[in-house]
Parts: sequence; C-alpha cells; structure tokens
Amino acid sequence: MEYADWEPVYESILDDFGYGRGGDETARDELAAVAEPFDRDRLACEGETVAVAGAGPSLESEVAVAREADWVFAASTATDRLADAGVTVDLMVTDLDKNPETVADRTGRGEPVAVHAHGDNRDLLAEWLPRIDADHVLATTQAAPADAVCNPGGFTDGDRAAYLADELGATRLQFLGWDFDDESVTAEKRRKLRWAERLLAHLEERRGERFAVLDGRRSGIEPVV
Repeated sequence: MEYADWEPVYESILDDFGYGRGGDETARDELAAVAEPFDRDRLACEGETVAVAGAGPSLESEVAVAREADWVFAASTATDRLADAGVTVDLMVTDLDKNPETVADRTGRGEPVAVHAHGDNRDLLAEWLPRIDADHVLATTQAAPADAVCNPGGFTDGDRAAYLADELGATRLQFLGWDFDDESVTAEKRRKLRWAERLLAHLEERRGERFAVLDGRRSGIEPVV
C-alpha cells in the first residue's frame, strides 16, 4: 500500500485513540538506525495462499487452515502456539509486547520476523533490538516509511500480517485464530479488535476478495475513513 493511501486511515486511528504522530516517528527512526534492508524475495508468495494467524482462543481448533496454506504469517504469540502444534511459521509479525524472546530465537536461527515500531514500544525496542539479528528483520512502522523501515498498512499485529501478505503478492488470504468478539480481553484490546476488523474489511475491498472471517459481520463494520 502506498503511504498516501494509508495516511488518511492512520490519521483516523490517531484521532480515535488520541495518539500523536511524534512517538511513532521517533520509534520509527530508532528502528531505522539499526534496520537492514530486507530481502523480500525470501517471502515472495505470488500466486499462493497465505494463512494469517491471529492469537485468539480459536487458534488451535482452526490449525488445519495453516497446515493447508502455502505460507503462514502469524501475529505475536500465535507463532509459539502454532509451533507447539507442529506448524511452521514463515513470518512472525510483532511489536515485541508479549514474546520478544521468540523474536530473538527466530532471528538467531535465520527465520524472518516483521518487527514494528510505535510510540508505546520504544522501551522494548531499546531492550531487544541489540539481541535480535537485524539481517532477518523486516522493519515496519505505521507512520511514514523511512530508510529500511516500511509501512505495509495495518494497526495490530494480526491485520498488519494480512497487509504484509498482500504487499508480498499473496493471491489468497485465509484466517485462523481471529476472535473479534473475545470478551476475555481488555476494553482497549476490544477497541483494537474493532479496528482490526475494519482494516480487514478495507483490505478485502482493495483486493476484491471475500475473507470468510468477515462473513456475517460486514453489515456492521464501519468504513475506516
């Protein structure tokens, strides 16, 4: 996604949550200072199906979706849970807020991770970036891209994984572990899930594809802008 197309969506997110651009831009610059250009050919998925795994309670019951896909992109702790189920994750997508040890382990083994910088995770970036092999990091931001830090679109780890799959050429996206109505999460997380749902609907429209995860929900989804 071109940043010019993403920026109005980004501004809506900032307005809704009361975030400022400054923190995101500072975090982006701190990540850019250590990020290396990522070879996207490692994740070229043109003509193939990518399973996008969220970390909701339904994940284990839907693991067959990941087994049948050509590629698996997983949000945060979904990476560990899929590994426990014997599923190889091709790309972990994270802002380091839950399982940064997995990021260090994966990059140490030469496995790619999309590491995201935003205004609320600067402390985590400072702590963990020295322990992570930058050669295997696809660096992302929700602000304007800079140097080796890209902006594929997306807000939460899960919907960012879907936007990355789109940018990397996936022909079909499938979803597992997505629980938009999970009442066990905090109020702020529920607000983020609403945005994730809206962003998937936006991506679905851009792609001209119908995501089964949104079936029965579309009429209640507010447009992103």
